[in-house]
Parts: sequence; C-alpha cells; structure tokens
Amino acid sequence: MKILLRWIQAAMFSLIVLIFAGAIVRATGSGLGCPDWPKCWACLIPPTSVEQVDFDKIDLDRFKAKAARAGRNPDEITRESLHQEFNPLHTWVEFVNRLFALPMLLTTLVGFIMSLCIKRAGPLVRWMSGLSLLTVLVNAWLGARVVFSGLKPGVITTHLALAFLLMIFLVIALVKVKQILGYGREIAGKGAFWSALAILAFLIIEGLAGAQLREVTDELAKENYGADRATWSAELHHMGVYYFHRAFSWSVLAGVVIFMWSIKKTRGFFTLLEGSMIFMVFALMIMGILLGHVGILPWVQVLHVGVAALLFYAVTYWVTSWIILRQKGSDDATLQHPKAMEC
Repeated sequence: MKILLRWIQAAMFSLIVLIFAGAIVRATGSGLGCPDWPKCWACLIPPTSVEQVDFDKIDLDRFKAKAARAGRNPDEITRESLHQEFNPLHTWVEFVNRLFALPMLLTTLVGFIMSLCIKRAGPLVRWMSGLSLLTVLVNAWLGARVVFSGLKPGVITTHLALAFLLMIFLVIALVKVKQILGYGREIAGKGAFWSALAILAFLIIEGLAGAQLREVTDELAKENYGADRATWSAELHHMGVYYFHRAFSWSVLAGVVIFMWSIKKTRGFFTLLEGSMIFMVFALMIMGILLGHVGILPWVQVLHVGVAALLFYAVTYWVTSWIILRQKGSDDATLQHPKAMEC
C-alpha cells in the first residue's frame, strides 16, 4: 500500500506542476506557440528558428478555420503570415507544458493499475484512481480542443476546471490510502469542519469569478493586440466581475480566520498544512492588489493561479481527511499520528 501512496502523491505533484506550467503558458501568451496538435509546427521536436519550419507541410485550411473561431479574418492567414507569427519562445513554452502532461498520465495510469492489483486498496481507491485516469485522458483530449479552437475562452476554463476536479479525485484516493495504512482519526471539532467546508465553497465561487475575469482579460488582450497592457488593463476596473472577484476574496479570508480560531479553540495548535492556509490567502490578496493596481504582471498571474491551486488542495485535503480519518462518535478526537494531516 505504501508504494500506491507514493504513486498517488507523485500524481498530485505532477498535477500541481502542470497547473503552474499552464499558468505560465497563459500568462506569456504561448497558448498557440504550438498551433497544431499533437505535433508542433508539423514537427515532432519543435523548431528553434523559423528556418526550421517547413511551411509546405502545414495544413493551411485548418489554421484558417481556427482563426475564424478565434474571431480573426481567415483570409489574413497565409504561409507568409504564419512565418511572421512564429515565436520560438512561445513554441517551446507550450511544448514543455505538453511534456509535463506525460508524468501526469504515467502516474495516474500506474496508480490505477496498482489499485486494481492491491486487494487492500478497496473500492473507493479504485474508483478514484479510475476517475483520475479518465479525467487525465479527457483533459488531454480537451487540450487538443483548446488548440484547435484558437484558445476559445470557455474551452480554456473547462480545461482548468477539469484539472481541479482531478485534484479532488486524487485527494480522496490519497487520504483513503492513508486511512488504510493507519494514519490518524478525527483532527478537530465540527466547527472547524463546517468552516473549512465553507472555505471550499467560497474558493469554488471565487475561482469561477476569477476564470470569468481572466476570459475578459484575454478578450481585451485580443482587442488591443500589440498594445502595452497598461494602456487597456484599467478597463477591467469598470466591470462587475472584477469588483465581485475582489470583494468576495474577503469571504475566503473571513472563513480561514474562523477556521483557525476553531482549531485553536478545540485543539490548541496548528499543523503545517493549516498554518499555510492563512499565509496563502494573504499572499493571494497581495497578488490581487498588484494585478488590480500595479498592472497585469505575467509573473504575478502565474503565482496567483499556482498559489490558488495549492490553497484549494490544502482545504480539500483537510476536509477529506476530516471525513475519512475521523473517529466516529467523537467531535474533538485527537490524531493517532501528529503528521497525519501533513501533505
């Protein structure tokens, strides 16, 4: 069972790295760095210069159809225009992002096979491992749709949402394996649990609002293609989704404060996982201030998405652990193992 635990942990690590990589792709505008799929500029290994691209091998009709879906005039797409649009940095950023998907597929596949072979794993671990693998395969297919759609906003958001759904499946499998191995029982009282559950709901709402805001940002970037971001980012301040996303972040902060107070009241100490939650919330709010008042800085965008993913993982892990590892019949039972709540 311990080796199964390690594979699930490896899958979780691969997922978080992949989310960061995807955020880098989106923040740098490299989503179409490889404009075809599964190849990249009709090559198995991406070119490093435009001279290495054989434009005669490129399916021009597919590029025109994709341009039309992205709102561009397909008649403007020629082999000469593609020659001018080639960017080696964007190409390799997107290609590396695709490479990071391979460990994700490998770890979930091995984890699923091992869950079937290990009798102690039980049905819940098998189901979650199977759903994890299925989600990876669906998201790989959706990744191709993202490219073929010309970075259509709704498709991109669904792509990210499936990554967070995958995280939930992996967390459930991870915690259940820990329970089978004898890790801890209940970690805190019901007050802490309900506040953590509220935080999880708040994060989902905040994430949806953030996704909508990012779609609006992408549309503004397309409309102001080539212009300095500082010249058009102020338009975001006049949109309702911007104010909602900014104001609702206080709900997440309030939920975490209540959660920490409940933990302190019933147990008297915080685990590393619990202590990191308040730190990540403050970090996200600071990054939100930078994005809203300093500028849409690409490195801040990457950290904003990445830290949000880590916070979602931490809260999901805590809630799942409370449900699965808790001792029945007790509201404030302590851990058998002090590190049972550490990720």
